[in-house]
Amino acid sequence: MSDILKLRTRAEIDEEAAVWAWRMDSDAVSAADRQAFASWLRRDPRHRSSSEELSRVWAALNGLAEAKRDEKIATFADLGLAAQHRRVWWAAAAAVLVMAVAVPAWLQKGNELQTIATAVGQRRNVTLADGSIVTLNTNTIVETNLRRHSREIYLRKGEAHFQVAHDKSRPFLVHAGDAVVRAVGTEFEVRLLTDQHVDIMVNEGRVEVQATAPELGATVIGRANRPPAALRALRAGEQLSTATADYSVRPVSPEQLSNDMAWLGGAIIFDGKPLGEAVAEIERYTESRIVVADPRIAALLVGGRFRTDNVQGFFDALQSALPVSIRRAPNGLIYIDPRQ
Repeated sequence: MSDILKLRTRAEIDEEAAVWAWRMDSDAVSAADRQAFASWLRRDPRHRSSSEELSRVWAALNGLAEAKRDEKIATFADLGLAAQHRRVWWAAAAAVLVMAVAVPAWLQKGNELQTIATAVGQRRNVTLADGSIVTLNTNTIVETNLRRHSREIYLRKGEAHFQVAHDKSRPFLVHAGDAVVRAVGTEFEVRLLTDQHVDIMVNEGRVEVQATAPELGATVIGRANRPPAALRALRAGEQLSTATADYSVRPVSPEQLSNDMAWLGGAIIFDGKPLGEAVAEIERYTESRIVVADPRIAALLVGGRFRTDNVQGFFDALQSALPVSIRRAPNGLIYIDPRQ
């Protein structure tokens, strides 16, 4: 049964989470509904993740509704919301999880709050009110809070690149997983991994990285009983992963830096990467699940430049360059088999 659950796409799980949110928002939730919801959360780790993401977006949208009632902000026309009923906002929150939507609101005087998201396979540039530019990669959620004296960014999911507008009076802080990144005027990217560790790479300027306690409910693998890491400074051409025990800083070559940030131009570049790892990266840009059927072909090395919006082009290139064939199963799985 668990194997069947894993075959569902994230979009399907997000839709289920939205339905449960709708049901649990009722003023009269039965004990049976609560038990069924708890069972649904336990059935697949992705259920809880999707439900928590939906709750965060709901909080932003609910605050937006409160502000609207106080006539402090304009009508939120992008989602076409005219009714004030709370359950309409659940539908809006579900929409944010599956398409790129910006949710601006001045919920406190002097603050600008925004929730920005991209769907699987989508990329988006957003210019913040301070002039900073945030580029979201596939399946990413970012929350921003621009205050008078600080700029707080929260990477909730996925990968984002930050081109920070220079402003010494307002530090630019990116909170992601088990770390916070501080920058003043620089360019860098942060990728949040499934275990709440983060990878950070700087292509201009300088940033500082500090370990933080994980958010409530987050599971951080390998950090139990581990003392906080010291502050680490990264300059252009350096990277850091918080999965390492000491937050060690490593240099990267200009070629590697260019390859790793190729997604900003809608591309993925592999330079001698094992097929199994290349497939894991390609999967980020499609709802399909890809299975390498034989461990021997998973070790084959892959090289080339591929478009993130053309996954089929990746498969075509594999079949022409490697002894493999692509097989699409009725259940939606895509198998990479040894060529007969």
